[in-house]
Amino acid sequence: MKIQGLYTLYKKELADHIRSKRFMIILLIVAVTCLASVYSAGLGIRAAVKEEQNSFVFLKLFTSSGGTLPSFATFISFLGPLVGLALGFDAINGERNRGTLSRLLAQPIHRDAIINAKFLAACTVLAIMLITLSLAVAGFGIILIGIPPILEELSRILIYILLTIVYMALWLALSQLFSLLFKQTATSALAGIAVWLFFVVFMGLFAGLIADGLFPVGEHSPGDVVLRNYKVRQGVGRLSPTMLYDEAVVTILNPGVRTLGLVLTTQLEGAIAGALPLGQSLLLVWPHVTGILAATMLCFAVSYVYFMRQEIRA
Repeated sequence: MKIQGLYTLYKKELADHIRSKRFMIILLIVAVTCLASVYSAGLGIRAAVKEEQNSFVFLKLFTSSGGTLPSFATFISFLGPLVGLALGFDAINGERNRGTLSRLLAQPIHRDAIINAKFLAACTVLAIMLITLSLAVAGFGIILIGIPPILEELSRILIYILLTIVYMALWLALSQLFSLLFKQTATSALAGIAVWLFFVVFMGLFAGLIADGLFPVGEHSPGDVVLRNYKVRQGVGRLSPTMLYDEAVVTILNPGVRTLGLVLTTQLEGAIAGALPLGQSLLLVWPHVTGILAATMLCFAVSYVYFMRQEIRA
C-alpha cells in the first residue's frame, strides 16, 4: 500500500512537472544551452583534431569552449543549480497556499510519500533533461568528427552525468527545504538564489580573505607561507559544493589532470606525462563525490524530518 501510494503520487508529480509552464521555460533554456554548447563544442573539437591526435578527443566535446562560448560542462555547472532550484522552490508552500496540501494528506496515503514523490519526480525530470542534452552533444560530435568514443570515454561521460544529476539534486533538495521553512514561494526562491550566489561568487572571496588574514602573502614572502596561504584558500573554498563539483568534473572529463593541489617544481622532476586511468581519476575525486552526495542526503533528510513533524491544517 505504501509503495502503491508513492508510485501514484510520483506519476502525478511527474505529469504536473511536464505539463507546467515552468517546465516549458526550463526546456527552452535547456534547448538554447544545447544549441550553444553543440556549436561551441564543434569549434573546439575541430581545433583539437587539427592540433593533435589524442585518444580522448571525444571528451573535448564536453570541455572545449571554441573561443566564443563556454563549454558544455561550464554551461551545466552554471545552469544546473538554477534548474534544480526552479523545480523545488514551491514544492510544499505552493501546495499549502493553494489549499491542496491538506486535501492530499486526507487521502489514505502515508505522509512521507508526498515529499518522497515530489523529490523523485523532480529528479526524474532533471535526469531526463541532462541525459537528452548529453546525447545530443555526443551525437553531434560523432557526426562532426567521425570518431566514435572508446569504452573509457563512455565510462567517464556516464560518471559525469551521474555526478551532475546528484549535484542538481542537491539544489533541488535545498529548494524543497526552503519551501518548507518559508510560507511564501517568492521568499523560498530568493533564499535559494541567495545561497547559490554565495557559493558561486562570494565563497571564493571569503576564502581569500581568510587565507590572507592567516598567512599574508607579499613580494618577499617565503615559500612555506605562500603554500599555507594556498592550502587555506583551497580548504575553505572546498566548503562550497560548486567548487567540489567543478574540480570533480575537470578531473573526470580530462584524464590529463593528475592532481588538484599546488604542484611544486621538485615534484615534477622525473614525472612521466600521460593520462590517468579511470580508476585513479575516481580515487582522486572520491572525496568530492562523497561530499556532494552527503550534502544532498543531508538537505533531503532535514526537509523529510521537518515535513513529518510539521503541523498541517486545512
